[in-house]
Amino acid sequence: MEKPVHDQPKPTLKTIAGLTGLAVPTVSRALSGAEDINIDTRARVRAVADQIGYVPNRAGVRLRTGRTNVISLVMSTEHDVMNHTAKLISSVAGGLRNTPFHLNITPYFIDEDPMKPIRYIVESGSADAVIFNQIMPEDPRVRYLLDRNFPFATHGRSAWSNTHAWFDFDNRAFGALGVRSLATRGRKRLLLIAPPMDQSYALEMLGGCQDAAQAAGVDLIVQKDVTSDTPVDLIEARMNAIFADSQRPDGVICGSTNAALAAVASIETCGLVLGDSVDVYAKEAITFLRRIRPRILAISEDVAAAGDFLARAAMARVRHPDADPMQRLDTPPDALS
Repeated sequence: MEKPVHDQPKPTLKTIAGLTGLAVPTVSRALSGAEDINIDTRARVRAVADQIGYVPNRAGVRLRTGRTNVISLVMSTEHDVMNHTAKLISSVAGGLRNTPFHLNITPYFIDEDPMKPIRYIVESGSADAVIFNQIMPEDPRVRYLLDRNFPFATHGRSAWSNTHAWFDFDNRAFGALGVRSLATRGRKRLLLIAPPMDQSYALEMLGGCQDAAQAAGVDLIVQKDVTSDTPVDLIEARMNAIFADSQRPDGVICGSTNAALAAVASIETCGLVLGDSVDVYAKEAITFLRRIRPRILAISEDVAAAGDFLARAAMARVRHPDADPMQRLDTPPDALS
């Protein structure tokens, strides 16, 4: 009679070694992603481990290496889940696939101190590295981690970007391209729905818009009552009031997909015609806006590339803490498709 599954011996490194014909230390190093092990060998060992259901003993791994093999992605619960956050989580997870590292999501609420989850992870030793976004110029989370020499990577740049790993979308170029594109279409009065101004990418976006507006000789108004992170219904209500004014804008630059959706809804509610009475320029992580309204001027932000890069950058900080941190600026093409 066949033994019940729960009575079967637990697969070990020795089991994998016997099946692959490799030495136990080689198997162990292959599963840990050792770069001096041939990539095909690593893939073969990982495939056998997955096939037999091998799961490393995390307590044992930590005792041997001092690592948890966990990367924690720290994110606000208020972020744009439909478009940006979902894609970032998926791509970070993909970047860690077939490595010894696993992804934990650590959320924090809008009314909480963003330092709270970072401090907990560092003091509890619950992860080897952290990835986080919504970066401020002099972000206290960045300063705290640098001071403690704790591995991390940021989606966005801080005032200390030369010293840490990061991936960023060139929001200065995005803003400048938006103004130039709208000015080329004859738009003279532009409205910017920017991200919160305490964040680095908002300042970059604003700077790009202002420089390009001055060069093009068009007016630029920065909306102060709402930001691109404000709930959609509140942005739409504010836009309804703006479009009811005789001095309404004829071009809107949106720092998020949600802001663009709110702007388009308001345009149509007020009886205006998108692409005729007014143009909307925005960015998106997933091709969505142009599918529902082809006349939206939309730029793709490659959040998939960001997540994959940040995963690799965080692992690199764990494995090679003395090496130069990985950094990449993703610039949008100077054209709209």
